[in-house]
Amino acid sequence: MAAPTHATLAERPWEALRSGSSDVFELLDTHLGVRVPGFLSRESCAHFTRRVYDGRPFWISDFGGVQFSLGRAWYTHLEQDREDEYFAQARTSDAQVERFLPGLQASLRDAIATLVRAPAPQRPGWCGPGVHIFPAGQWLSHHGGDIHFDTEGLSDEQCQQGSRALTLVLMLQPPESGGALRLWDVTYEGSDDVPDELPQRSYVDANYSVGDLVILDSYRLHQIQPFTGPKDRISATAHAALDVSGTVWETWF
Repeated sequence: MAAPTHATLAERPWEALRSGSSDVFELLDTHLGVRVPGFLSRESCAHFTRRVYDGRPFWISDFGGVQFSLGRAWYTHLEQDREDEYFAQARTSDAQVERFLPGLQASLRDAIATLVRAPAPQRPGWCGPGVHIFPAGQWLSHHGGDIHFDTEGLSDEQCQQGSRALTLVLMLQPPESGGALRLWDVTYEGSDDVPDELPQRSYVDANYSVGDLVILDSYRLHQIQPFTGPKDRISATAHAALDVSGTVWETWF
């Protein structure tokens, strides 16, 4: 990973990334992230959002109801000592996501395969892409999310090698105001600790409209910002990484 030359967010149409006229890795090496406006239509997002609420009885509650997901997210299970539950329920998790949001998992996996120019199958035994729901008017909306890297799904060897890894976040329903994804000019260097000098480090806020896709290097420090208004913040997420052999990409949630 090259150090970004400036704390900016690149913006490219999906066609430029799909055709290869813009390379996602070159962009991520020189910017803090990439925003793809209108990756998914507003109509599709509205439909998926309605279906997320239809699936409410199947939402997974995390951190005492601070946030929810449709589909099981690895990082929330890891941080709550629920790893066994994550793997035991992986097939059920995927079935529920596909039931309420048919085609969404495949669309995100296909997007990753397009970006990396290689097949991007689901990591065996893990859950496929899913949806995070951050409730309006609750703790996270007031305080923002944890400041973190997306390295919890990577092995120690992958982290040591700096194996390429991507996080894709697709906004299905943005909050009324706020809720951007803050990306810092800070990358993972072997520790999950937030640098003491973080307030002095450059950053950019990736704001979303309905259907926008944000792509970031999974080693980049980031945080969901506080938000206001009556709307929940609902986004779909997929993680992907190149395995230690350097030949196979894998995806998970």
